[in-house]
Amino acid sequence: MEHRLTEGTYEKFGVQISGNQTIFTFAGEKEDTCAILFYGKENQIIERIEVPGEYCRGSIRSVAVEGLSPKRLRYNYEINGVVQTDVYAGKIIGRERFADLERKSQRFAVCGGIADSTFDWEGDVAPEVPRSQMAMYKLHVRGFSMDAGVRGKKRGTFAAVQEKISYLKNIGITTVEFMPVYEFEELVLKQPAQMPDYVQWEQKETDRYQPQETTVERINYWGYAPGNYFAVKASYSSTENAAAEWKALIKELHKNGMECVMELYFGAHMNQNVILDVLRYWVSEFHVDGFHLLGQSLPVTAIAQDLLLSRTKIFYSGFEQFLLEQKSRYPHLYAYNDEYYYPIRKMLNQMGGRMTEFTDQQRRQNEQLGFVNFVANNNGFTLADLFSYAQKHNEDNGEDNADGNDWNYSCNCGAEGRTLKHGILELRERKLLNAFAILFAAQGVPLFYSGDEFGNSQQGNNNPYCQDNKITWLNWQDREKNAELLNFWKQMIAFRKAHPILHPVEELRILDSLSCGYPDLSYHGQNAWRPQTESYNRHVGIMYCGKYAKTPQGGEDSFLYVAMNMHWEPQKLAFPKLPKGMEWNLVLATEKAEDTLTVQEKEEQSREQTGIIAPRSIAVYEGVVMAASQDKEKKVSARSLKKKTDAAGER
Repeated sequence: MEHRLTEGTYEKFGVQISGNQTIFTFAGEKEDTCAILFYGKENQIIERIEVPGEYCRGSIRSVAVEGLSPKRLRYNYEINGVVQTDVYAGKIIGRERFADLERKSQRFAVCGGIADSTFDWEGDVAPEVPRSQMAMYKLHVRGFSMDAGVRGKKRGTFAAVQEKISYLKNIGITTVEFMPVYEFEELVLKQPAQMPDYVQWEQKETDRYQPQETTVERINYWGYAPGNYFAVKASYSSTENAAAEWKALIKELHKNGMECVMELYFGAHMNQNVILDVLRYWVSEFHVDGFHLLGQSLPVTAIAQDLLLSRTKIFYSGFEQFLLEQKSRYPHLYAYNDEYYYPIRKMLNQMGGRMTEFTDQQRRQNEQLGFVNFVANNNGFTLADLFSYAQKHNEDNGEDNADGNDWNYSCNCGAEGRTLKHGILELRERKLLNAFAILFAAQGVPLFYSGDEFGNSQQGNNNPYCQDNKITWLNWQDREKNAELLNFWKQMIAFRKAHPILHPVEELRILDSLSCGYPDLSYHGQNAWRPQTESYNRHVGIMYCGKYAKTPQGGEDSFLYVAMNMHWEPQKLAFPKLPKGMEWNLVLATEKAEDTLTVQEKEEQSREQTGIIAPRSIAVYEGVVMAASQDKEKKVSARSLKKKTDAAGER
């Protein structure tokens, strides 16, 4: 078949349509031998068009080909005899079924295509949720929706996730983080395919991929691998138009006031210009609201200063060092706070650490940079497994249980894994509630991994990167089974949203800067204003002064007191004196505690109030105006979601 070739435009990498011309632009030196390979329906080469060196500027080749049918286009590049799939391809053909072991593993079995960009956004507007109101939820498209009561082709797809948006909204989520949804190779091969030279800073000759038969070792379920960053993963779509289905999901999230954050992994030698192109593409083409960036040598300064990305939330673990060297503010940057979860785990499971380490992480926040806090994530135990397993159980991964983190600060509460012992089950549930309370009371942005809100388990596997089965698929029946957990979650997230003192823009300074008689934040032990910071201590009272925060209605927030006791025995905590005419009222608790606090008469308010906090529990109090008809002595009993734990089981 003869095609007329003319010089291309060099304006944009990838494939563009201009009238009856299809313009191919890719990287290739003038001395290189370059060609475009065209494939038939069976992905067999049906035509080869050489791109002459005269169509080269710098290190870019661009050629316009007349007479091609864009809808049927299937192509790869051949550079110096090596077949390469276009990194800028808007569609990948050959990976329509996830982890299809019958698919040929040669490089040329996968080819590029042109995605249908037509989509009616219907005036879509990004929610731009303020940092102070964010509640993040991380999910894997397949894991979240394979066992979600969805039938047929929708299982494990964007369409199935879209059907769960009402659930996410109902539990209070504002921002959904998606694990990789770009086209990555999910078949992990003994001889993996390498990225083309122009995507990487350098390429060793020994690393170049040679098309040949390879053996599949395991599945890359998570997707943390270089891939075709400009294409939506076809196997996550219930239709042939994956791009449109992904757009429909994002549009529906926006309609419900929720943001979409994409997780992107970039290799160590990734060309930084390509990284910027990738980010801009997903924002402009798909209206993505943010990115969680993984990888090394990322162009942090360029990303932070890019005008198109200036209102796009960027999450990265290395921003703190970057900001130390900057004078400007970047309110759209967030530190994905890996430093948070270890001190919190130590506190929850009574495993060393310092009280000051815990309290510092709880109040960490500032105007220049946001912090995302989490106790569990996809890489590690689920929140439920954190209190059900003392050791990792990754035997099914095929690496002799050598993979995964050995230092988890986890606790099995008396039995490894599943048990029927009532006391152990109640203790595990209470620790889950404690984790909810601690995370929602922290100053940064809370993040939960999908299923943690109703106690999802991965059977002790803390690194299920290669498990595409019920280990990583959510069991939605647990939502009804553990309804009390979910109800407490809703209570905590609603309480957090109702009290801006729990999520101010700037970090609380532990100072009385308003000269109102109370600091914005204070810590208390057995005596008011005297926290016990010994290394063995595991109880503390934290008071938030609502005078330092304004409610949406413009009034002052409440006084709040969070009483934490992670010891196995009851502990005394002093309650600071409130302004005249006010008393402490219990609003939330993770354990039943009779006669938790005795409130004295008004004339006796100068006396220090003391509460007995139940073992391994958290109680939240709010300062309220005393009732005029109150008795001489009023006792407040803690409200609980379950019965008091059996003493023998608890110990």
